[in-house]
Amino acid sequence: MPVEGVDMDDLKRRMNGALGVLKTEFAGLRTGRASASMMDPIVVQAYGQSMPISQVATVSVPEPRMLAVQVWDKGMVSAVEKAIRESNLGLNPVIDGQLLRLPIPELNQERRQELIKVAHKYAEAAKVSVRHVRRDGMDTAKKLEKDGDISQDDSRVASDEIQKLTDGMIAEVDAMLVKKEQEISQV
Repeated sequence: MPVEGVDMDDLKRRMNGALGVLKTEFAGLRTGRASASMMDPIVVQAYGQSMPISQVATVSVPEPRMLAVQVWDKGMVSAVEKAIRESNLGLNPVIDGQLLRLPIPELNQERRQELIKVAHKYAEAAKVSVRHVRRDGMDTAKKLEKDGDISQDDSRVASDEIQKLTDGMIAEVDAMLVKKEQEISQV
């Protein structure tokens, strides 16, 4: 039963936002197979500002172990290449006119462990975000109780609901992390 003054839908939306960011970050972690979403986190210095690679080029997957980046503006090829090299994805672009070919190397065991550590870091950041949302919800409930807008029992009910929502979101983050670890570890 929802408590007046505590917007559970807003808390849930904000927690789901943290999960959405985690999904995006996990999509950028490569697993030995080419995926156009690997390029999503790459930012190119173009026309005097930072732009996502998707705004200056088209990314495609012509083969399972190859990415192709078709740069729209000939003058941006070197900027895109530089951004890819500096992205820490371990990719070396081969330039062919306005097309950059990115062969995806096999992952060695050391690189897999590195990627798993990065995945853990992303998951922990998502958990922290969810906990921040929980804290905001708990603070709202305490403030409403202090101001006399809701009773102590209603405050406790709201806190329990917020904690239950938080526990569910944290469990979802953990499940996503386990799935990503299995994907990375797969040879």
